[in-house]
Amino acid sequence: MHRPLYRLLAFSIALALPAPVLAAQTYGLVVGVDKYPNDVSLEGAVRDAEDVYRAMSSAGFDVVKFTNEQARKDDIRKAWTDLVAKAAAGDTIIFTYAGHGAQMPELIPGDEADGLDEFLQLPGFDRNRANETFNEIIVDNEMNAWFGEAESKGVHVLFVSDSCFSGGMSRSITGKTRLAPAVTVKLSAPSQEAIEGAKVKEIDFKQVTVLAASLESQPTPEVIIDGEPRGALSWSFARAVEGSADRDGDGVITRIELEDYIFSNVKNRSEALQVPNFMPQVARSESEVVVRLTRGLPVDTAEGAATGAAHKVMKPAKDLGWTGQIALEITGAAERPSNAEGTGTPFRWDVDSGVFYTPNGDVAGENVGADRIQSVVDKFVLLDFLKAMASQNPGSVSLKPARDIYAAGDRLRFDAPPGRYPNMLVFNLANTGEVQFLDMQAAGTESGQFKLTDVEVVKPYGADHLITIWTAEPVDAIGAVLADPKVTPQTLLQALVTRLDGKEASVAIQPLYTRETL
Repeated sequence: MHRPLYRLLAFSIALALPAPVLAAQTYGLVVGVDKYPNDVSLEGAVRDAEDVYRAMSSAGFDVVKFTNEQARKDDIRKAWTDLVAKAAAGDTIIFTYAGHGAQMPELIPGDEADGLDEFLQLPGFDRNRANETFNEIIVDNEMNAWFGEAESKGVHVLFVSDSCFSGGMSRSITGKTRLAPAVTVKLSAPSQEAIEGAKVKEIDFKQVTVLAASLESQPTPEVIIDGEPRGALSWSFARAVEGSADRDGDGVITRIELEDYIFSNVKNRSEALQVPNFMPQVARSESEVVVRLTRGLPVDTAEGAATGAAHKVMKPAKDLGWTGQIALEITGAAERPSNAEGTGTPFRWDVDSGVFYTPNGDVAGENVGADRIQSVVDKFVLLDFLKAMASQNPGSVSLKPARDIYAAGDRLRFDAPPGRYPNMLVFNLANTGEVQFLDMQAAGTESGQFKLTDVEVVKPYGADHLITIWTAEPVDAIGAVLADPKVTPQTLLQALVTRLDGKEASVAIQPLYTRETL
């Protein structure tokens, strides 16, 4: 019997086609610890882990999670080993940790420039019984060995560490920091990996990226986000994985896209208390991919993903949790302002002293009397709206020198560079609740940037917020509202909701905290 010609033809075509490229997969290992039986417990690390886990799972990643007493080193190590065994060349493993970090005398003499090893502290560790419980820490050398196992298979690694190891802050906030006391006695290495891993240097990795919550000189505080204690890095990373960091909508997040998104949103959500830290400090290439959002994206197309001009899909602020209210606790007899009936950790107004505090405990305004309290409340309602917009499409501005607080007489420079859209608005939300119009540029203007140079810090002190908005939407009507000397935060909010809510726009927020002396 003769085989049909069309079957022979189909067979020959199949032989001629190149072998299909294996699809890249993403795996996740998520750890979050609040409950430390032998140390100060945290309040937001498990929320962070649950949030990141939901975001990764929704993206279709294969994720395993450990929280609180589940976070045992042997179990975490086995989960890592299993993920490395599953992963193939071109796949990615994302390891996120939210909890305490700490330091200890270096295990290998001369291994660390500062003489200290860093470690992640798990619930079973007791520094008063350090030699008996040292198996419940994960030392930086051990992580190097783990990451080396993945890299040897051609597997990409992204480690997101929402903890801290050193540093102190200038601002006095009421929340907790993710820094546990240092171990002062010299311990034996908790594993052979802790010795072997010392031979692996971060600079030698070619497919490992580390994202830390703050610079080595800074603490990592728990801050209030949506009324609850959180880590600003974990919150921002979860939003990034949900797709907000994918600026061009091509299904992958490049290192540059992740940088731009994380730097802006951590600053916004921490009120400039921390600056994230990447390793390596600069991207290995312009198209380096660190997160693949499209499940099964072919390996050969991911690295060279096109940087098209796809429109950013923007959600209305209320779809992102903005309520148009803030929670406010009043100390002393005073009438409650409108828009101050929200839930969660409250702002606080001390009527007698006139001091207005943020939920983090920062002084946001001084000499706030009954005549000004409504404007201050309205300012923070407006600011929450702007943060919701920024969480989807953040812009980048700079304030130099960069500090978490400034003193009277300090001189500053503020720069708002050209954005991706032709129209730009720049204004300040002062600590008094006043709206101060700074600039408007429409399409076709030559400058495309805004600068404030040699600005001096003067009274009144508190928290100002310099805002820049870039958009392709018409801004003349908003500019007219801003130009009115009597403009209020409530009036400006109405104009922004009407004109820009749910529309394509990029928002940058630069917090500026001041006081008389440091």
